[in-house]
Amino acid sequence: MKNRYRDLIEQTFDFPQAEFSLTAQENLEFHGIDLMALIEQYGTPLKFSYLPKISENIQQAKKWFVQAMAENNYKGHYNYCYCTKSSHFKHVLDEVLTNNVHLETSSAFDLDIVQKLKQAGTIQNHTYVLCNGFKRDQYIENIASLINSGHKNCIPIIDNYEEISLLNNQIEGNYQIGIRIASEEEPKFEFYTSRLGIGYKNIVPFFENTVKNDSKIELKMLHFFINTGIKDNAYYWNELRKCLNVYTALKKICPSLDSLNIGGGFPIKNSLAFDYDYQYMISEIIYQIKLVCDEAAVEVPNIFTEFGSYTVGESGGAIYQVLYQKQQNDREKWNMIDSSFITTLPDTWAINRRFVMLPINNWDKEYERVLLGGLTCDSDDYYNSEQHINAIYLPKFPRHKPLYIGFFNTGAYQESIGGYGGIQHCLIPNPKHILIQKDENDKITTKLFSEQQTAENFLEKLGYYD
Repeated sequence: MKNRYRDLIEQTFDFPQAEFSLTAQENLEFHGIDLMALIEQYGTPLKFSYLPKISENIQQAKKWFVQAMAENNYKGHYNYCYCTKSSHFKHVLDEVLTNNVHLETSSAFDLDIVQKLKQAGTIQNHTYVLCNGFKRDQYIENIASLINSGHKNCIPIIDNYEEISLLNNQIEGNYQIGIRIASEEEPKFEFYTSRLGIGYKNIVPFFENTVKNDSKIELKMLHFFINTGIKDNAYYWNELRKCLNVYTALKKICPSLDSLNIGGGFPIKNSLAFDYDYQYMISEIIYQIKLVCDEAAVEVPNIFTEFGSYTVGESGGAIYQVLYQKQQNDREKWNMIDSSFITTLPDTWAINRRFVMLPINNWDKEYERVLLGGLTCDSDDYYNSEQHINAIYLPKFPRHKPLYIGFFNTGAYQESIGGYGGIQHCLIPNPKHILIQKDENDKITTKLFSEQQTAENFLEKLGYYD
């Protein structure tokens, strides 16, 4: 009878997979990294960033777009932008920018990061910096400062009618802008239209009344994005078509418009059964853009994307030890981890996000159905089948041997939403954070980026030290 955890996985999924395999000792490997060896070196709880995965995903997306454009005889250019809000860490930006890409920002302090990168020579004036979000005061000032310093490829994406006058007051000379379309949300949403951008029907009048006769401004880009991301469903294709109709109408009266930003929204792997045909979706998007532009007899636009989670998500992971198993009734077994989901993986409870979850060791042992609980005294600090569709199975909890589990593809948003380095719920500390890279000989190297938070860290922030 095959009742080992390894048997369960091999019978349920195609395994091993590109990033997951087992060592000879039946421990989990991630991109060839022995995770038990990582645990033995650094302990748990532990977060890690596998930086080569960032470049791998960027280069793969570039290839998909090049292929799609060649297949469709598409004459425009493709520009990959990284959405900085997904992860602002310097080690992430340094890796991203080795791939000749551009940046998309969301708030004022993003531009301070851009200035630091410019000072370091990591980005140049030709790097596009697309400034999204609702803009007031400091954000406007920082955008103007960047453009006034000579960075003409900084393009503020207009989110509301007043932003142009605010920008005009601070920017010296001419500058380029984009306009964001306020897409219509899916029927299940609590509201009909995105709060971001300007409505479909209002964009052409806005250009005619405000932008067209302003000698300082050149409209370069139309920006399109929907919250559900790039999915092969009627809603996405319908919204894209409406966006393209706006683009062609605008292009006919605005020759300087030459770029379409289709935003982000590529999904990342959230289970071993993940299946998404990236090449098909990209090819179909390029085909639809060319089709609508040809029908309207206008030139096709250059394409920009703003991939955040897709860029950095699959580079991250978190490893915990199961400290104890609590049998709460005849059916429910709670495996208690040595950290908190609320503080270290906030999307698991905030938006019921699924991540790839696998044990690190004991794959050769029998499995059991469990629930996973965090250390805080909060009822939402858990990860189970009710939130995440499928039941959780793990190797049976061994009383006299540690059981370790890993959550993978956690590299986007979790640190910023969780308040990295700050006060944590129930004062559960941030784990250690490890950077994993490859040297010039393609050998894996690791280094400690940050230690686990201490009581002194918390007490100082709480005002207990003078």
